[in-house]
Amino acid sequence: MAGDDFLRWLRREGRIVIVGASLAGLRAAETLRAEGFAGSLTLIGDEPYEPYDRPPLSKAVLLGEASPHHTELPRRREVDATWRLGVAATGLDTAAKRVRLADGDEVAYDRLLIATGVRARPWPKESEARLDGVFVLRTRDDAARFRRRLDSAPRRVFVIGAGFTGSEIASACRERGIEVTVAERAGAPLVGALGGVIGAVAGELQREHGVDLRTGVMVTALEGDGAGRMWAAHLSDGTSVETDVVVVSLGAIRNTEWLAGSGLGAGPRGIACDAGCRAFDFRGIVTDDIFVAGDVARSPHPLFGYQFLSLEHWGNAVTQAETAAHNMISASSERRPHIWVPAFWSAQFGVNIKSVGVPGMGEQIMITQGSLTERRFVAAYGYQGRVIAAVSFDNARWLEFYQRLIETAAPFPTDFATVDRRAEGRAPMPADFPDPSLPTHGPTVTLSGYSPADRRLVFTPSRH
Repeated sequence: MAGDDFLRWLRREGRIVIVGASLAGLRAAETLRAEGFAGSLTLIGDEPYEPYDRPPLSKAVLLGEASPHHTELPRRREVDATWRLGVAATGLDTAAKRVRLADGDEVAYDRLLIATGVRARPWPKESEARLDGVFVLRTRDDAARFRRRLDSAPRRVFVIGAGFTGSEIASACRERGIEVTVAERAGAPLVGALGGVIGAVAGELQREHGVDLRTGVMVTALEGDGAGRMWAAHLSDGTSVETDVVVVSLGAIRNTEWLAGSGLGAGPRGIACDAGCRAFDFRGIVTDDIFVAGDVARSPHPLFGYQFLSLEHWGNAVTQAETAAHNMISASSERRPHIWVPAFWSAQFGVNIKSVGVPGMGEQIMITQGSLTERRFVAAYGYQGRVIAAVSFDNARWLEFYQRLIETAAPFPTDFATVDRRAEGRAPMPADFPDPSLPTHGPTVTLSGYSPADRRLVFTPSRH
């Protein structure tokens, strides 16, 4: 078979393996089939379930509005694949083109898509993490276990970490009438993702809904009773809170450990890839048979200074998976870049929060529409004289307009008339983000530098 004929055969036939059988993996598989891939397709997933939707787990599932066992993702089409579920990938041999599995088996590939996502960061003290009543929330099983405990009417839920997930959990518990304490090492909720100005609004919202919000403190220890049940959380300010349920919401760990020794540019920040989703090796050389998509990927974005971004966004997982799948079976001239503008949403304490762009890059913020005190507003973030992001509280209809401002590098501060322009907060002010050198669980967008071969980062878990 001639070289060009072999490449055409490989693109449309051959063997494609997808490691990660969740949202990104499923959408990639569907795109491969939709665009004409007729070869062997295998999906590998460490959970025993077919792909399911995660956002409802911290919202509708905890409220009893949905079952954790019925959150399956809708299928766009049949994918005619071999599913290897309930068995984790444990290694990758790029020379032999084989994925090693936890059950001792190996799966050969011609092209590989890595979409292994993230997992919840556990409480760092293992003996305390094993106490009856200590939970994390990431998987369907996590949600099922936690909801059963909420159904048993605990006297108090203690949430460690006031990022988006922690805040959504606190909101669901309060809506169910359960007493809630939230401990956050920063000065307010959501500061890692949205900065101190918006964090102050989120803090007021939590307290008005009856949350016992403790900021500027770390949890130093979790204490159990004589039977191994959760009893009290101890804080760095010397106080203690009696509680029978603790939810650890300290952010996520990217699932890259299984790639140790593979030669890929993989580490705590994810797997480096180019704009076409092709993985880099640890020397910064791009591969042509290994692609990356979803939460585990870190890729450059032209709108944000070509910094590598790691995104924990539902929409990004879908669009990046579609781009990766297209490029896996396309000639070089037909490939396209993944340049999706980050977007995120959250529902908590009766407010819908949505954002576009990368708020964490913002140096300044200004309230461009609405009112902070009424908690119905849009705020724009500025970076080096241009609009870099926007966030809305119960005002999402304007975000498409702000996305265009981001895409066109519109100047900041903004100067345009709006239908509900107010005097409040019109002047730009510091966005007030935490020191970026400190580990934080808050952001859903992480700026991770420029070099795909940079392996210097080491994360050392602190006591919250």
